[in-house]
Amino acid sequence: MSHPSRRDVLRTSLALGTAAGLPWLAAAAHAQPKIPTTMAQPQFKCKFAPHFGMFQNLAGADPIDQLKFAADQGFSAWEDNGMKGRSPDEQARIAKTMLDLKMTMGVFVVNLDTAWGATLATGKADSRDKFLDECRASVDVAKRTNTKWMTVVPGTLEPRLNMGFQTGHVIDALRAASDIFAPHGLVMVLEPLNFRDHPGMFLSEVPQAYAVCRAVNSPACKILFDLYHQQITEGNLIPNIDAAYSETAYYQIGDNPGRNEPTTGEVNFHNVFGHIAQRGFTGILGMEHGNSRGGKEGELALIAAYRSVDAT
Repeated sequence: MSHPSRRDVLRTSLALGTAAGLPWLAAAAHAQPKIPTTMAQPQFKCKFAPHFGMFQNLAGADPIDQLKFAADQGFSAWEDNGMKGRSPDEQARIAKTMLDLKMTMGVFVVNLDTAWGATLATGKADSRDKFLDECRASVDVAKRTNTKWMTVVPGTLEPRLNMGFQTGHVIDALRAASDIFAPHGLVMVLEPLNFRDHPGMFLSEVPQAYAVCRAVNSPACKILFDLYHQQITEGNLIPNIDAAYSETAYYQIGDNPGRNEPTTGEVNFHNVFGHIAQRGFTGILGMEHGNSRGGKEGELALIAAYRSVDAT
């Protein structure tokens, strides 16, 4: 039995939605952007990067089909936090597809094993050595998947140490990691995490990440500015984007509250994306959030939301 094409799947879902009247859409028409009605979509101006699972109802479970669907919808980038845990064969398969589609690979997470414990801030040699082993292993994954940027979370606070000592230990570890990444042209991006969802983390604010990056003083150590986390922790997004711009290499997205797509919360993403574009940023904006609505209709609404806030 032949499988329907992605175009047929989308046309069928749209026809079903029209026949059903899409009552949720009618009720929210005043607030929600127009949902796309064709498969052939122009490329987004911003380099938005979805992730696996975001379009699985429309594209199916296969990662390759999801990449192709996203490219058809105008997305030119992708990210996968768990890429490092995939087999080398699957990594290579994903990388080849993205090359064929002319899509840019965004971040994966370097230190899945050491990100959530008291690691770099402690200054303990075994914790630092384990982290550096994760960095070395990430170089091979990055080369296999054509990845330049990789997320690093320095771990939790060490409550028995003064914050100054903890900061010094983190800086020392990141300098050693930079020596691993820099010869390959790779960049680790440090992600501050908000206090509500991730209490007790060493790195929680963009100004703190800025100070650490300045101290590390390497092109291989920059900031991942997650707009969702920082809206919760400190707000003041546009001034902080400006203040940290020289040390920022990557942005991630999520509206607050809910950590879903733009237009579902309080952040004015139209203005934020426009400001980032005006600064001359042409890198990736990772879509590290959920879908506010389930099913095919929710995935179509997510795409439409991004159309409505795409920078001009």
